[in-house]
Amino acid sequence: MDTTAVVKEKFEALCGRLDEATLRLWAAVEARALGRGGVTAVANASGLSRTTIHAGLRELASLSSGVAIAHAGSTRIRAPGGGRKRLSAKDPTLLSDLDALVEPSARGDPQSPLRWTCKSTPHLAKELQKKGHRVSQRSVCDLLAQLGYSLQATRKTREGGDHADRDAQFAHIAAMVAQSQGADEPVISVDTKKKELIGDFKNAGREWQPKGRPEVVRVYDFIDPALGKVAPYGVYDIAANQGWVSVGITHDTAEFAVETIRRWWREMGRALYPQARRLLITADCGGSNGYRVRLWRFALQQLADELDMTIQVCHLPPGTSKWNKIEHRMFCHITQNWRGRPLCSREVVVSLIGATTTETGLRIHAELDDNDYPAGIKVSDAALADLALERDDFHGEWNYRLNPRHAAP
Repeated sequence: MDTTAVVKEKFEALCGRLDEATLRLWAAVEARALGRGGVTAVANASGLSRTTIHAGLRELASLSSGVAIAHAGSTRIRAPGGGRKRLSAKDPTLLSDLDALVEPSARGDPQSPLRWTCKSTPHLAKELQKKGHRVSQRSVCDLLAQLGYSLQATRKTREGGDHADRDAQFAHIAAMVAQSQGADEPVISVDTKKKELIGDFKNAGREWQPKGRPEVVRVYDFIDPALGKVAPYGVYDIAANQGWVSVGITHDTAEFAVETIRRWWREMGRALYPQARRLLITADCGGSNGYRVRLWRFALQQLADELDMTIQVCHLPPGTSKWNKIEHRMFCHITQNWRGRPLCSREVVVSLIGATTTETGLRIHAELDDNDYPAGIKVSDAALADLALERDDFHGEWNYRLNPRHAAP
């Protein structure tokens, strides 16, 4: 084995175990032992620069003459003050100029050079270079960390205007729920999940696949006329931690919403609450189950008559739909279960929803509802006046009950 190969083998065995100073001294010892041409041989074999090896030779000479080296006997690798100076130390205005570019208050500044562009590190580096700073994209990353910045996405926290009685309405709902659950009466949370395109379309999220073989989907999300969309409407039983989802194929109307509640009661609710005389529904303020939707109250009255049961409704205050129990106890788990999978057919949607479970025992029954629910149905003033509707004293537009007008035959 030639000299270069021997030195290379030694270097590969030691480079991961020695610190910078000790490795430099080892290279100098090897070079001195090889004699003439030793520095070149060690440099070629190890990849260390000749300057580094010569520095090691000087340190060896100092050691042999009894002169102490700054790092000897300590854990410090370099002498105090050694190494390259930070850019912020050499360029006093660099940090302040960078902070002015990224500072949140400058986002609306019409004079900000990055107002209409992505604040990526290459863009920031270019703007700093225009100001006369010598800085690279990689250095901008380190400088941003020094300033306390990090990559962050937007966060959904603003809910719009707060109603003056928002907290009071939540307290009212909590009291109604506690009262119903104390009497062993059913309490459900209802809402419509986001409509989904059916077909080989991209679905957000990632799923385990063989490396380099992702599932291929369409580039454009144009609706497939043959498959269309689906509108999953859900009913979540708060006490039983069980849910029902009807997958509609036409319009998301109040009739569809109430039909979903009807199916839940017949297939799941009636067995769980055989003695129930009242059903409490919590819903948000908009959509097919909105408090202003006449057809919602009309269809609920029909259900109350059919079941011979009082139906109490409590709407969440405006702008707080994400607080609805069904959102963060059921719908979020459905979304997680079908992440990264194209919803190729209605049957796939039903199967994925029905297979959704959690460690806390959530169970969901899903069913396709292929009935036609036409949009635009009007409820007359006379039909509305005929409802057996009673409003609560506190915000009767949000809190009301529909009593059965006659016993079920």
